Amino acid sequence: MAEGNACQDVEANLSWNLAVNLLDITMMMFALNLVSRETILPLLVSRLTPSKVAIGLVPAAYSLAYLLPQLLTAGYAEGLRRKKPFLMLVGGLGERFPFLLMGIAVWRLAEPAPALTVAAILFLLTVSGASNGVATPAWFDLIAKVIPVHRRGLWAGLGHSLGALLGMAGATLAAWALSHWPFPRGFSLCFLVAFLAMGISWVGLALNREPDAPLIKPRPGLRHHFGRLPGILRRDANYARFLMARSVSCLGAMASGFYIVYGSEHLCLSGADVGFLTAVLTGSQAVMNLVWGALADRRGHKGVLLSATLTMALANMATWGATSAVGLWPAFALLGASLAGYAVSGMNIVLEFCPPQDRPTYVALTNTLLAPPTALAPLLGGWLASQLEYQGMFAVAAGVSALGGALLAFGTREPRRAGLAGGVIASEE
Repeated sequence: MAEGNACQDVEANLSWNLAVNLLDITMMMFALNLVSRETILPLLVSRLTPSKVAIGLVPAAYSLAYLLPQLLTAGYAEGLRRKKPFLMLVGGLGERFPFLLMGIAVWRLAEPAPALTVAAILFLLTVSGASNGVATPAWFDLIAKVIPVHRRGLWAGLGHSLGALLGMAGATLAAWALSHWPFPRGFSLCFLVAFLAMGISWVGLALNREPDAPLIKPRPGLRHHFGRLPGILRRDANYARFLMARSVSCLGAMASGFYIVYGSEHLCLSGADVGFLTAVLTGSQAVMNLVWGALADRRGHKGVLLSATLTMALANMATWGATSAVGLWPAFALLGASLAGYAVSGMNIVLEFCPPQDRPTYVALTNTLLAPPTALAPLLGGWLASQLEYQGMFAVAAGVSALGGALLAFGTREPRRAGLAGGVIASEE
């Protein structure tokens, strides 16, 4: 009876929860596009230090901090009847506030102390990423509670698409700031506006109408919690093969943070060019998020992830062949399409591998096991760029992406069509 009432509450509040979660995700996407880890942040760090490894540390520090702590909090999240209070605290203070501090640090320290500024950026990115990681298992469980499986593709696709459209406005603002404000003021402005947008996204999170969880698992001790994880991988061979394919795909993304740096060093990009390429990136995401979301709801998430992986390979090859700023347009359009596919389906597919009470653990286990290749990828890219030049790195990255696509295509069954998600769908609808 309690489960039936919970389902009725979800349907009654579906329109409201879709709207407020769209506000949350769109404003967060707008903010993250203003300080894009693919364009703005690598360019900023390249202005502060000549070290290619330092440039690679920008995505590596955030990714590692985001992915590693999740298993520590998954058991805690499974024991929460409501996730929202926990998410508001961690997501507000820990995840969003560091961007205000980054803006201040860049404004005050970039010119007199560039090395200290790089250290501050990496530290604050790590704090934000770790806070996001701590909150992520509970956040995905919240989304799964308030948005049924047959609407998650719509929510993710529409939310990321609207966020990307707002991101195009942010890219225009970034181009204006970088062109009209002397270094480092333009970069600092991007951080400050991003922080304001993140504050609005936090309001959207706070407005969720979350029902009580119908089933609360007892909180296990850490030893018991970690002890049962190997059994999940042994028991669910399809999920284990999925993780292998995604790990290789993560390595295939090693070059994405270097596209803009390559253009700046070899193709003489101006501030306006950087802004326009960011607009191409976000515009591609805006269109493809809608396409991927519709495809995911109808056909499942595996096809979306396969397309995203192969598109990343094409993006690497397009950058390898670029000889001018215009030549980078297709590369950034393909990169945007790939990132959109991962955003829509990268974690939504995980929710379909498991029963509802295990969602936080599956989310955390996925992100934790993907942490090493995700963090290693940009560092490997920086090392390859030093050893083989950029062209060699782009070629290697394309080959690894293609391998990841092959492993996903031939080694992983779509959980929805394989009957693996039936229990989840039935319990939520």
